[in-house]
Amino acid sequence: MNDEFTARVKAAAAAGWWTILLAVLWMTVSWLWFLCLMQVRPDWLLTLWGGGTVSWETMQEIALWFFGVWKLIMWFAFLVVIWLSLWARRLRKTS
Repeated sequence: MNDEFTARVKAAAAAGWWTILLAVLWMTVSWLWFLCLMQVRPDWLLTLWGGGTVSWETMQEIALWFFGVWKLIMWFAFLVVIWLSLWARRLRKTS
């Protein structure tokens, strides 16, 4: 039973690390794409965000809040994955 539980914790930690990696890659690509769009400022983007009722400043503020909250979520996920990794190592040593 203990070996099966250790394997599951180790698998959860590995899945968490892959999730963190993919989320960081997604955030990096999204941020670069956002920076490119804010440099060009195409008219169609304002139409997508509300038919022209949203200003560029509002759009930037919303996007910055989104990326800030996303970084906080990633930070908490990172702490959980570190804890799972340490727990898996400790379980492996005790068994």
